[in-house]
Amino acid sequence: MNQIVGLFPTPLMRAERLLPQALVQMLVDRYAASASQANAHSAQLNHTEILALSENSELTRAGALIMPRLVEFGELLFGERLAWSIKEMWVNVLQTGGQQAIHNHANSFVSGVVYLTPSHASANTVFVKALGGSGFVFGNTHRQTSSGPFNADKWVMPDVSPGDLVLFPSHVLHEVPPNEGGQRITLSFNAIPQRLDSWGYTIGFIS
Repeated sequence: MNQIVGLFPTPLMRAERLLPQALVQMLVDRYAASASQANAHSAQLNHTEILALSENSELTRAGALIMPRLVEFGELLFGERLAWSIKEMWVNVLQTGGQQAIHNHANSFVSGVVYLTPSHASANTVFVKALGGSGFVFGNTHRQTSSGPFNADKWVMPDVSPGDLVLFPSHVLHEVPPNEGGQRITLSFNAIPQRLDSWGYTIGFIS
């Protein structure tokens, strides 16, 4: 009997409706109008300044709900339940026609997105396989091929609802295609563990 084993898979965690609707609405009311920093690549995308969990009660409540999932996800990455901290947060406001260019997040280990409004299917987050180093030089892509987890170049996030949380390793490339729907608001963040230990060589991180 044949057996297929997924070697070294990349985890992504989705927690549906983690934030209650009342808290989601409070975050939208507080930050939708204050996202004034223009994105470098899209005139229809704006961001708030960097936010801290301690900034107000809404972010503190959101962080308390996120943290247990962050610890659980970190255990998948490092094999241990570590202490984690969210070192920075910001709100993104994407208007019709806007998009987010492909990127990843430096100086962090886990990144996350909390969806605060519905997202049109055209603007679902797309995760992209890194280029070079791990694939064949030749490809086989045409109308008769089918895409799966072992040969796909991209993975599109399924439809999300307000309050949904998504966690992923910070090095993973991702983008948001042009938004064909209405205003899309998300809360993004980066997180780091308190320390990592490799056979006695310990490195600590301070947020």
